[in-house]
Amino acid sequence: MTTPNALRDHTLDLLQETRIRASLIDTFDALLEELGPENRGYEEAPMPMVLEPWPGGRWFRDLGEGNGHWWGTVQAIRRPTLLEICGPMMMSFAVASNLQYRLRAEGRETVLTFRHNAVGLFPGGFRDGLTEGWGALIRRLQARFTTTH
Repeated sequence: MTTPNALRDHTLDLLQETRIRASLIDTFDALLEELGPENRGYEEAPMPMVLEPWPGGRWFRDLGEGNGHWWGTVQAIRRPTLLEICGPMMMSFAVASNLQYRLRAEGRETVLTFRHNAVGLFPGGFRDGLTEGWGALIRRLQARFTTTH
């Protein structure tokens, strides 16, 4: 079934699967750090976030003195195999989105499946930028467990 252009322009369905050379638990803990205090923004600039890893926990950027930006709420968490967050993420326009990080052990590696679904009034080119940003987070996660000899 094809999606009409009008609907396609207002939806996002991003799916990425990545292998990480680490245990399930180490990968999950690193994911929480990368989404939280070790988060990076545009051009890898430090952009620490607060992630409260429990159902209903907030995910937000704390700018101090009561200022910041709410990105989402933990919808589901099952350590170390699932983290699901819903909310506007970094988007300051009419949008609803859902992030899912599903992890499974496969031998000595962890397979991370990432999905971002959203519906909203995306400004021109914004959807493409989302793909790049989430990819950078996953590359940082992989790099944590890459050793050089």
